[in-house]
Amino acid sequence: MMNPGLQYPMFGPEIQCPHCRQTIPALTLTDTYLCSRHGAFEANPKNGELIHLQSGRHWRRWNNEWYRQHTHPDGIRFEIHEALDKLYTQGYRATRVIIARRYQELMSGYLERSTPWRSGQPEATAARLYGLPVEFSPDSSEDACWEVINFDLEKEPGVPVRYPYFRLFE
Repeated sequence: MMNPGLQYPMFGPEIQCPHCRQTIPALTLTDTYLCSRHGAFEANPKNGELIHLQSGRHWRRWNNEWYRQHTHPDGIRFEIHEALDKLYTQGYRATRVIIARRYQELMSGYLERSTPWRSGQPEATAARLYGLPVEFSPDSSEDACWEVINFDLEKEPGVPVRYPYFRLFE
């Protein structure tokens, strides 16, 4: 008798669609999940990624949440912008952005840098994004979550004094 677990892709008989979060079924004897709204997703057992076949976007899972794996800085900047907007609507303000170290080179040209002639302060090299200080995560060998998740926002209750996040793609 065949093991029923071998009939399904690596994530089991069903998953949540990374786009719309609705439960989608696996196609038996394949590595594919099928969303009625977003089409086919293929599970890659070699690297643990889920690939949206129509767009080529890659996703990885951490603590039952899907995280898109970015290849272009605009994708991660847009995702951070959406998270900042969500915080704002929940009554919080972000105080710092921590971006996964694997994106450091990708993001370096898109971060704001303080310059002495503009800020009137001594040489400042703190990187900023949407007006917030940016740090990069520890290496993924120190904390495995940074191999999958893209960023984290430090937050505190309250609304920003100046809501700086409207400057999406300056």
